[in-house]
Amino acid sequence: MGIASLVLGIISIVIGVFSAGSLGWVGAIIGIIGIVLAIQGKKIPEEASLAQAGFICSIIGTILCLLTYIACVACVGCLALLA
Repeated sequence: MGIASLVLGIISIVIGVFSAGSLGWVGAIIGIIGIVLAIQGKKIPEEASLAQAGFICSIIGTILCLLTYIACVACVGCLALLA
């Protein structure tokens, strides 16, 4: 569980940085799944450190994806007002 949450958190961060908001909802869903797996992984003592790292990466990735997605929606909304 710890490794899976870490991988999903890293993927969420990569999607948030390189998708420019268009795939932000996908990255947010992946990040939320990573958060759930990290919470489950913290219950296993051998995977607690990886689960903590996955939890942090997943939170950062989820927030980053949601912020870029909201910014993308706001830009499209502003462009619609100009037309």
